[in-house]
Amino acid sequence: MSAVRKRPGAGRGLRRGPRRRYDVLGLLVAAAVGFPVYWMVITAFRPATEILSLPPEFWPAHPTFANFARAMRTETFWSNVRSSAVIGLGTVLVSLLVGTLAAFALSRFRFAGRKAFVVVILTVQMIPLAALVIPVYLLLNEAGLTDSLGGVILVYLVFTLPFTVWMLHGFISAIPVELEEAAMVDGCGRFGAFVRVVLPLLAPGLVATSVFAMVQAWNEYVLVYVLLSTPQKQTLSIWLVSFQTSFGTDYGGLMAGATLTALPVVVFFLAVQRKIAAGLATGAVKG
Repeated sequence: MSAVRKRPGAGRGLRRGPRRRYDVLGLLVAAAVGFPVYWMVITAFRPATEILSLPPEFWPAHPTFANFARAMRTETFWSNVRSSAVIGLGTVLVSLLVGTLAAFALSRFRFAGRKAFVVVILTVQMIPLAALVIPVYLLLNEAGLTDSLGGVILVYLVFTLPFTVWMLHGFISAIPVELEEAAMVDGCGRFGAFVRVVLPLLAPGLVATSVFAMVQAWNEYVLVYVLLSTPQKQTLSIWLVSFQTSFGTDYGGLMAGATLTALPVVVFFLAVQRKIAAGLATGAVKG
């Protein structure tokens, strides 16, 4: 019986074909997803005479910053930036503070109604936002919180907290409880073990969750449009509508405004992307 010896590199050659096809497919998908963003950015740099020209060109012949200057000179731009920052950061900070403590309680303690609480968290995430706009407005109106940034933050917490608790519950469950017990044997209390052991290991999960909460609060349109009536208190997502008037749409200003609106979230995402990948992988171990 003769042994059949495989030629070195034969299997490797067979694997290269499918891998290259997957690479090409991935590049095509990335190009299809990224093209609207590319078109938005280059339109922001086009003069008005080039924006609607035919046939369309994929690079501006005479790049200009005039659209950005006009967008930033609008009356409510900086006040809308401040409102977006206050609502976004307020939602993220409160969501992480409350969500971390709730997730720690779910992961480490056994109490009556724990499973029912988890089911409620999942159920809340399935409720469509549009179905809650009118009830939320009536409740806030009764409490005197309409047209206030605090009221908007409170409403956003209703939608971001369930996801935050669910995500962080998976991260904390993946941390061995023996590490906390060892810290307590060495003299730490329960809170000390939480601060010194759990929080540092939870950092990737906190980053990944904060990005989700930030994107939700920064880009949301329907609720903030209904709840905030004063133009100076509205957010950047509402400010973008001001480029559409009865005389037509200012596409150059609109694209420049959209680029400025997306810039803070993109910068934040690029700064923490490595932590996000590590955090999502860790959270997927145990949910």
